[in-house]
Amino acid sequence: MTGRARRVLISGASVAGPITAYWLCRQGFAVTVVERMPLARVRTSGHAVDLFGPAMDVAQWTGVLPAVVDARSRNDALTFLPRGGRPVDVDLGRLVAGVANRHVEVMRGELASILYEATCDDVEYVFEDSVATLEHDSDAAQVTFERGPDRLFDLVVGADGLHSVVRRLAFGPEETFRRFMGGYLVIFTLPNYLHLDGRMLVYNAPGRLAGIYPVRRGDTARAGFLFRRDEEYAVEHRDDDAQRRILHQVYGDDGWEIPRLLAEMDASADFYFDSISRIDMDRWSTGRVALVGDAGYSPGAAVGGGTSLAVVGAYALAQEVGSAGGSLEAGMRAYEDRLRELVHRSRSIGPASMRMLIPRTRMQVRLAPQLMRLGSLVPARLQRMAPLQGTPAGALDAVKMRPPTR
Repeated sequence: MTGRARRVLISGASVAGPITAYWLCRQGFAVTVVERMPLARVRTSGHAVDLFGPAMDVAQWTGVLPAVVDARSRNDALTFLPRGGRPVDVDLGRLVAGVANRHVEVMRGELASILYEATCDDVEYVFEDSVATLEHDSDAAQVTFERGPDRLFDLVVGADGLHSVVRRLAFGPEETFRRFMGGYLVIFTLPNYLHLDGRMLVYNAPGRLAGIYPVRRGDTARAGFLFRRDEEYAVEHRDDDAQRRILHQVYGDDGWEIPRLLAEMDASADFYFDSISRIDMDRWSTGRVALVGDAGYSPGAAVGGGTSLAVVGAYALAQEVGSAGGSLEAGMRAYEDRLRELVHRSRSIGPASMRMLIPRTRMQVRLAPQLMRLGSLVPARLQRMAPLQGTPAGALDAVKMRPPTR
């Protein structure tokens, strides 16, 4: 490999992929990012995500923190509308400040767009394509693509999410590692017909909730459904019609704005439906392949701080691989050692979040918003004195971040 830049393929252009690409490029790697969606879809897809503590540090070191802060959602007010109960207002900004010194909420699509702009001059991006086959040995990885020509790489990084193609090809079937956590997440775009500004509305009933919040730039909003389910549905994760029928069955008897939300969901072009599942793996590298973010250690969509974990993991992978000299394998082992405690802690976040977000009984439905409201009234410094192991910010304390060397 002397005499040329080492070639890296990253599958996935959302968050973990571009951050890994940025830091590998800075260390002399030649990086290609392949993404199955078109660029326009990457820029606009997804729900609001959070960056906590060390993830904010990575954004700052990557040079994108000012843009990320400028793009923040500014949805700092939350109103719960319990079925059969009175509305409960929660100061969401104060509540989050109680568990994290540094935090920003931003739409995933906007974050992905910012990261793309920060990397596109140095990284080769290939959109609307995907890895088809992958063979690797001690010397290189041979990759075929669904559309493009075959290519040879020194390292392949799977940053392609919960249903990672790279993980399946290099480690085995998804069902070996994915653990269903007893719930589902649905997200879609709709007009901001309620004229919301800085406020999220959440309707909750035993075992399910529905929420709507504004997207700051434009006249649209995002709506979401979270609901419990003891067993997984036997439905393909891309069968939109079957998934929409499930939502009508689960929410069909609910009032409030639910009928309108279901109608908007049926008409939406960016409907997202998936199980709340985590990925449990003992290691995230093999041969010339490494996994990062949800592909290797998803803590559960919307309930586990997965975006912050992906940002920190991407930076750690690039840092360790880049500082390992000629041994990519040594760098990947160091990456695993550095992330192991953080990933272990993150596995407990999802279940705890689901107990708070999706209560099972009527009493819990009424109690949970009141507990959140009271928590927001406690001064932030006192909130931070409580144990934080069950929060994303607390879990992130398990990893020690090293600033980049100049």
